[in-house]
Amino acid sequence: MPERPILRTALLLFAALLVVGTVGYMLTEGWSPGQALYTAVTTLATLGIERPTTPAGEAFTAVYVLVGVGTAFYVLGAVVVFVMEGQLGQTMRRRRMERAIERLRGHFIICGYGRVGHEIVAEFEHEGVPFVLVDVNQQSLDEAAAKGHLVIMGSPASDDVLRRAGIETARGLIAATDNDAENIYVTLATRGLRPDLFVVARANHPDAESKLQRAGADRIISPYSVGGRRMAMLALRPHSVEFVDTVLYSTGMGGDLLLEDLQVAEGSPLAGLTVGEVRRRVPDGNVLAVKKGERMIVNPSAEMPLSGGDVLVAIGTATQLRALEQAAAT
Repeated sequence: MPERPILRTALLLFAALLVVGTVGYMLTEGWSPGQALYTAVTTLATLGIERPTTPAGEAFTAVYVLVGVGTAFYVLGAVVVFVMEGQLGQTMRRRRMERAIERLRGHFIICGYGRVGHEIVAEFEHEGVPFVLVDVNQQSLDEAAAKGHLVIMGSPASDDVLRRAGIETARGLIAATDNDAENIYVTLATRGLRPDLFVVARANHPDAESKLQRAGADRIISPYSVGGRRMAMLALRPHSVEFVDTVLYSTGMGGDLLLEDLQVAEGSPLAGLTVGEVRRRVPDGNVLAVKKGERMIVNPSAEMPLSGGDVLVAIGTATQLRALEQAAAT
């Protein structure tokens, strides 16, 4: 929450009053800036240690006391209200959160903390993935902050807000607001700041999908379409869907099995090998698919060669996948 404008106004008035007092005593008494400032401060504090010696100085002091003391009490009252209402504590918490966000690397920016945003956050928490929430709804952000999440208040379509969310060091962005126009603007703003960033966007209406694609979204998800297809698949192939759910989401009864994306780095020991050679080198990391550029090859043949930049879709336990990940790295 931003600091109260009334406090900023009061502090600016107080600073202006000190400047006026310093300049006034320099002109009326001919004092040095240090002595003039000291007199202005003691006069506002009603101490009156340094007395003016000229009629002009005495007249200036009379006016200065009448105006200045009232302003000083106004400033004091604003500071007391600021502290008593918890604004100081909130400001300190906000600044700690901003410092934590600045230290993030490889995180996701989640734009929108509605029903879809809640599900995304729950999944990221389960996976242990760092993220920052951006929303214009203060109540939603207060709820998220109470849970220990990093949040930023503001429009996610704003360049300044995206920079505060650490877009320069982010791993990806999810535009999950319930407004298609907002998601399009978020995608455009992201592409302007980070053309290489992976962007997943929510489409609430069918005609928004083409617009989001033109705006630069890498993946477009319609919650209603996905929900409808999932219900149909559950009706037609319940055991297959159960298997996929077990691999992706379950934490017990097969939950040790994971599905993971692994990128073959340039210069990796796997670059130049065939899929069959990779399977022999890391026999427990089963490669289900290989993505080469924009082409996804499911159940690749053992003779298919791998290159730097290819993405492996593999299944296995955390230990097995870690061995395959290390082999894929440089």
